Amino acid sequence: MLLAAAAVGPPAFAQEAAEEEREIVVTGRGLDPSPMLTAYSAIVVERDRTAASASGRLEDVLGGFAGFQQFRRSDSRSANPTAQGVTQRGLGGNASSRTLVVLDGVPVTDPFFGHVPFSALPFERLDRVTLIRGGGSGAFGAGAVAGTVDMVSANPVGLPLAEAGLLANDRSESELSASLAPGLGGGYAVVSGRWDRGQGFWTTPMAQRVPASVRARFDSWSGSLRTVVPVSPDLELQARVLLYEDHRTLRFAGADSFQGGQDASLRLVGRGDWQFDVLGYVQARDYSNVVISSTSFRKTLDQRATPSTGLGGKLELRPPVDADHSLRLGIDWRRAEGEMQEVAYSGVTGAVTARRRAGGTNDDLGFYAEHDRQLGPLRLTGSARLDRWSVRDGRFVESNAAGLITANSAFPYRAGWDLSLRGGALLGLSEGLSLRGSVYNGLRQPTLNELYRPFVVFPVTTRANAALANEDLFGFEAGFDLKTGPIELSATAFDNKVKGAIANVTIGPNLRERRNVDAVHSRGIELVAKARVGQVSWDGSLSLIDAKVEGSGVSAGLNGKRPAQVPNFAASTTLAWRPGEGWLLAATLRHTGAQYEDDLETDRLPAVTTLDAVVSVPLTKRVSLVLRGENLTDAEIVTRNQAGSIDLGAPRTIWAGLRISIGR
Repeated sequence: MLLAAAAVGPPAFAQEAAEEEREIVVTGRGLDPSPMLTAYSAIVVERDRTAASASGRLEDVLGGFAGFQQFRRSDSRSANPTAQGVTQRGLGGNASSRTLVVLDGVPVTDPFFGHVPFSALPFERLDRVTLIRGGGSGAFGAGAVAGTVDMVSANPVGLPLAEAGLLANDRSESELSASLAPGLGGGYAVVSGRWDRGQGFWTTPMAQRVPASVRARFDSWSGSLRTVVPVSPDLELQARVLLYEDHRTLRFAGADSFQGGQDASLRLVGRGDWQFDVLGYVQARDYSNVVISSTSFRKTLDQRATPSTGLGGKLELRPPVDADHSLRLGIDWRRAEGEMQEVAYSGVTGAVTARRRAGGTNDDLGFYAEHDRQLGPLRLTGSARLDRWSVRDGRFVESNAAGLITANSAFPYRAGWDLSLRGGALLGLSEGLSLRGSVYNGLRQPTLNELYRPFVVFPVTTRANAALANEDLFGFEAGFDLKTGPIELSATAFDNKVKGAIANVTIGPNLRERRNVDAVHSRGIELVAKARVGQVSWDGSLSLIDAKVEGSGVSAGLNGKRPAQVPNFAASTTLAWRPGEGWLLAATLRHTGAQYEDDLETDRLPAVTTLDAVVSVPLTKRVSLVLRGENLTDAEIVTRNQAGSIDLGAPRTIWAGLRISIGR
């Protein structure tokens, strides 16, 4: 009997082991990141890094990595939403994003404007963020001329069962957030919400305030639901819904802006021998803005609505290959359509002078392939992307106060094919030292905003340009990554040129127009370092950028000048101490070099250095006291300078509150 039991034992145990191997484990993520990323400059921002943010805002966390920037220095409490485009490596010059920003594989930029709705993306919903520098050619890579920001949602592994936080500051502003992450069968759901509101701070300097001046009031909320359901041991279904609204007032009474959205996505991820990722999404967005004259303080423009829709999806396949190879094949599609609707008023009488409608549709269909191979200590990577893009249904209609049409333009259909290539190499010299290098090109379509919507930052008017061509990037970089004991260091030297870069070009007094300049050429060095010694951690980053505009013809006056809003130097360092579970004492010192408001380098934004601090103290097992201090030295942050008319960023602000968490 013992012999018989021994004979049947191994198959029984093997069957049990096989069943254990087939246990359903959901991750809520896409497929594993491509090994190709190891050959390129990439920074992973873990969840614990976000806890050291004094403002509690994602854009502030990302801004701690030198070289990452929005168009202006303002955050999502005091910036016009359309100015929150994202770029890297000094390739700015206007407010549209030259960096692809995705959440769980879905592009999040506004379909019409190209800005990022940061107020709807609180970092407490995220597990990690990866900043990938340099042009991209993978899924949705046609928008990644200045790199990619890849955000991954948090799952129950990194979240308590329930969590809530309430903070208030010394201006009686408040921040309320809550989340619930229960398990559902073999899957899970994450429900979260956040509400930020306040009277705001004075963006106008004391000497320039008038009776019409007001604080930068803000009131924003967002709610999201994400579910992950296992379909089989190798297959999971992911769904996400996001709703948000954001109201802001800038500079003058009545200068109100609004953005809102309803996003939904569905994703099917297969992790078998033939791995695949199928994704579809829809975005419904809207934006409105009122422009107030800085001389008469009357309403001069009511951009009353800008409804837009984003649609898209992708199918990616990873065939089984041997351990030394990795292969990705995919196809993706994006559509952006929308229409601006605005009414112009006389700044003297307040009477209607014109009504305008403008909009169109942009499409991009991309086919991509990526392959890499390991040859001993050397990894070689290569990728190609072929895009079929189109610009259609472009229109601009203007009528006078009596309703008579005074302008009616229908812009011609345009389409074409563009090929993007990328190659790189990673050489491991020792266990902790590797060298890497890459070369790449890519494209970016003009946004609907750049093509069709003029705008006013009083008194300057910027015209749209329906004839704008695509931007075309060519770049290369080289660097090393070193890890020795508790210290990690990464250094990258790069040379990137965006041909046909779209810039706001001055063509007359208080008049600009969006134009394709010959190029924006940016060269520089990026350093990122961190160290962990026991309970103490240190993070630092630095970028030195030499960015110049190359111009001829109508843009000849820009030749050799720095792109608008781009500093030559930026640095940030954070020192944190975690003496026990739930404890945190952290301070962040950040410096941004001088930059120019405009393309002609006439209005300068001075350099600024700020100091932030965060303290978290556990009061009980489930309750923590949180103290945060923004701009503790009360440095003057100039965010706009139009011929001496100045806007300021956040002054010294002290927050205090409680965070409650209930474990599993």
